[in-house]
Amino acid sequence: MQTHKRNHKNAEDIYRHNYQVNWFATDIPRTNFDQDILYSFGAFLTICQITRNDAEKRIHAMKNNNWHVTSQSIVQANEDESTEEGLNDLAQVSRDQIAKLILAKFKGHGMARLVNGILEAQGYTTHVSPEGPDKGIDILAAPGPMGFGEPRICVQVKSGDTPLDTPTLNQLIGTMQNVQAKHGLFVSWGGFKTSVDKEKATQFFRVRLWDRDNLIEHLLENYEKLDVSIRAELPLKRIWTIAHSETDS
Repeated sequence: MQTHKRNHKNAEDIYRHNYQVNWFATDIPRTNFDQDILYSFGAFLTICQITRNDAEKRIHAMKNNNWHVTSQSIVQANEDESTEEGLNDLAQVSRDQIAKLILAKFKGHGMARLVNGILEAQGYTTHVSPEGPDKGIDILAAPGPMGFGEPRICVQVKSGDTPLDTPTLNQLIGTMQNVQAKHGLFVSWGGFKTSVDKEKATQFFRVRLWDRDNLIEHLLENYEKLDVSIRAELPLKRIWTIAHSETDS
């Protein structure tokens, strides 16, 4: 869709400022777009410009490929920015690119699917709640072929950018009791507020907290064991390089 603003001095007040709309594509299935772009499409605005994660560039790449995702439409860091920052910390630049790709592919309920894949790769048998209201339970996990082993884990996954607070942690603890799970895993892409960090020692034997960096760390540790479908959505490869010690100069 392309828009052009027009002003009509002689029109009624409510029609004086309007936009001419050029609809260049009206029958593209929503499933063709990555999840982060779909979330942006849901903005509560009649007209808006979507800029996050190079959305416009990626959509143009899809348009040139008959509206299918291409390698150009995958979220990538700016080349100049990558080159400059890569000289200082190539590993961090790679982590940032992986983080952008995760948000593009697994935003919303998809994040629970990714966490579930990691737990399965670690040897857990799992149950994933369907998309929608989950009553504080995104995933239930336990060892063993049928999931009857210990520890029993209740998992809550949040893909938003806002750090979570103590009441949300307490909700998870209450849900653990309801499903007879002795342990909990709280995954928050946006991290946690200081009040939650202060509870780490108190809840050490019951709850583990994963922020964005923890999630990516566990993803990379178990990548080769992940389901083929997840690896297809997150195409990564290991690169070896020389590790210089701090004493080298």
